Amino acid sequence: MAYAKRLGRLLMLVPLLAAEQAMSQERSEAVVASAAAQAERQLKQNFTNLTFEDFGPSPIKGPIYQADAGGRMVYYAPESEHILFAAIYDRSGVNVTALAQDAAARKRLVGLDRSAAFIIGPVNAPEVIEFTDPDCPYCRALDRFWATKAAEGKPVRRLLFFVSGIHPGAARKAEHILCAKDSEATFRALYGGATPDKLDACQQGHARLAAHDAAVKAVGLSGTPTIILGSKLVSGFQQGEIEAWLEHKQGSDHATK
Repeated sequence: MAYAKRLGRLLMLVPLLAAEQAMSQERSEAVVASAAAQAERQLKQNFTNLTFEDFGPSPIKGPIYQADAGGRMVYYAPESEHILFAAIYDRSGVNVTALAQDAAARKRLVGLDRSAAFIIGPVNAPEVIEFTDPDCPYCRALDRFWATKAAEGKPVRRLLFFVSGIHPGAARKAEHILCAKDSEATFRALYGGATPDKLDACQQGHARLAAHDAAVKAVGLSGTPTIILGSKLVSGFQQGEIEAWLEHKQGSDHATK
């Protein structure tokens, strides 16, 4: 009899517990909806130059961590197991991902052996460090760009390191350049589209190319062209960015003369 009474009381509590659970879920959903509405308002207030539609929760859950993957910043959310290849901007429009990449590159460049570089350009010109590949179309476009700037009276001194791990024929072509009696002329010819019947090889060129491979590995590059403009790393042939740097550099140099 006592058992039946206790069971009856418990059964009476079931609807109450269900109601409480439903109310708790409604409160939770209301909190989430309120937070989403506030986030959407904040987004529109902070980034007024953009138009947004279909605002809602993302599939990413939990904290997000930053990692340097060969000179490129990636972001990882372990809780939802997502990886993001993205550029992050703050409310002022600053690309904080680029800042992180530049900082990482500066750390790695401290130990770069510049004496191993293949050098083109006048001694007193603004200096750039360039990681290049003879078979990379954008590297060839960049070379044409530098030639145009030199013709305009705006030369640069290029410290070139050959990247030989991307295209299968790049290593042999790089060694051919490094073995040539007139390496600069050979470089110009290959980057201009020449296809020699025979690619030269030599012990000195092989050793220099090995030093370039070590430099590429130390800096942690994954693509070409990659350019170091002062303390800034530029991935790819970003003509506008390079133009701006060169104009600033030329202006600064004229001001100090």
